[in-house]
This record gives sequence, C-alpha cells and structure tokens, in this order.
Amino acid sequence: MRNRALLAALAALLSLAGCGTTTIGSTAAGKLTVVATTTQMQDLVRNVGGDHVLVVGVLEPNVDPHSFEPTPQDAIAISGAKLIVESGVGVDAWSQRLIQSSGTDAPSVDLSAGLPPRPGDEGEPAGDPHWWHDPTLFEGAAVTLGARLAKLDPEHRGAYRANAAVYANEIRRMDEQNRALLACLPQGARKLVTNHDAFAYFARHYGLAMVGSVLPSLSTAAQPSAKDVAELIGKIRREHVRAIFTESSINPGLEQQLAGEAGVKVYASLYGDTLGPKGSPGATYLGMERWNMQQIVSGLLGHAPPRGGC
Repeated sequence: MRNRALLAALAALLSLAGCGTTTIGSTAAGKLTVVATTTQMQDLVRNVGGDHVLVVGVLEPNVDPHSFEPTPQDAIAISGAKLIVESGVGVDAWSQRLIQSSGTDAPSVDLSAGLPPRPGDEGEPAGDPHWWHDPTLFEGAAVTLGARLAKLDPEHRGAYRANAAVYANEIRRMDEQNRALLACLPQGARKLVTNHDAFAYFARHYGLAMVGSVLPSLSTAAQPSAKDVAELIGKIRREHVRAIFTESSINPGLEQQLAGEAGVKVYASLYGDTLGPKGSPGATYLGMERWNMQQIVSGLLGHAPPRGGC
C-alpha cells in the first residue's frame, strides 16, 4: 500500500511539472490496459488487442533495449496494468526490477516462452533474444497473445482470437513478399555482415549466410578488439561480401571505418533491436521486416530490385 501511495504521489508531481506522465488506471474508456516492454511487443499488442486494449509502452522507438535503464516514470506506467507483455530471453530482463518496484500484482506473459532460442553468449547468456526476426516465431507469439487476452477478458475473446488470426495472415503475406525479393539475389551473394549479432534468426529463416558482425556479440554493449576487426576484414575480403549493414538506432562510425578498409559500403538503415519512430519505414513490425529485406537485397545487389520481387 505504501508503494502504491508513493507512486500516486509521484505521478501527481510529474503531472504538475508538465512531464506528461500520468498514472494509467486499469481501464481507459472501457479498455484493458496492457503494458508492453519493447517496441515490437507494443506493436504486437496493438494488432492483437485492437479496439479493446490500451497499450502502454515502456521503450520508445530507436531506444536500445540492451542498455535501457527504467525510471520511476516507467514504474508508474506499469502500476496500472492488467497484463504485462515481455519479449524475454534477456533482452528486457530489466522488466522484472520494474515490476517489483511498481508494486503491481498484474500477471505477465513472456512471449518467448516455449520458443526454440538460439544459443547465447557472454553478453546474453539466456540465449539469442532477437527471435522476432523469424516471422514464424512472431506469428506464433500473436496466437499466444490472442489466447492470453481472451482468457483475461472473456467478454471480447472472439475479437482477440480473430485479430490474432488476421495478423498472422498479414505476417505470412509479408514473409512471402520478402521471399519474392530475396529471389532477386543470387545464392552466392547471400552473405550478411551486421553491426552486432542481431539478425541470425532472420538469416536462418531466409537462408542467408552470417559471415560475421562488427561487434562480436548479441548485445550492442560489446566492444570489438583489434584482432576481431582484423579477422572480420579478412572474412569480408575472402567471402567477397558486398556490404556491411547496421541499424538506424546506432552510430555507424566504426562500421564506416571498417568498411573503408575492407572496400565495401555501409548501409546504416536496418531496424534490429527496436522499431523506428512514427512515419518511418520501420514504425511497425511488418514495415520493419519488409524494409530490412529491401535494404539487404538492394545493398547486396548494388541496386534496388524490381518492385514485387523477381
């Protein structure tokens, strides 16, 4: 009770200070309040929850979840939740501290539970957390979320399940479009070098060869050694890789320096750990995955592929 009173008082102070942060109750205009940690999970909840859910996001677009530190304002947002949706596999491990500090008794659902994660590393020992880049896994998460919302809010169970089915079809359509684009790229050119090891699920799903990453880690917090850089330059030359891809949310300075030595171009426009801001090509999950494939195929081809694929 003391924690909740403190949170309410802090919310009032923040509102008076003009911060724009308010305590969100269990419902708003009859809607179920669902807090989602990462931007991908927020978009998923919006699509599956539809008109019956109010989505409260913790992470903002273009914010790296690996290095995120929650604030008291985030605890306030969580305190009014009826459900908390997590991405899991360590990428939003900070959510557990946030839930505890908020004092909420809302249930949480980890949408990575039951998925087959790739092995982790020193930076992400729980496994590779970037599972959303495999459309089949994201489609499964949509179905899981639909069932969880239906159980929590049985009055609208039919809408949640229908929304999940519609969104699953949209994911499959996006996947088909991506495969049509990939068909423009010769097999021998399907070699990927990225900023950090965030696209292995994407590569595995679409049959791309992961040659390496500038940061030899699943986390953006890693730093490459001189040996790591030299080895990657050697791989790029030996494998005749045509480009290095990094993310729009990351400063590409290191990649540009490395690319200059390797004699390739840098494309600093992918969406990896986070969705882009509103109005950008990566503002939604579907937009992110379409854009990533377009950029990768264009970069490795050296020109834009025909519209609609090959």
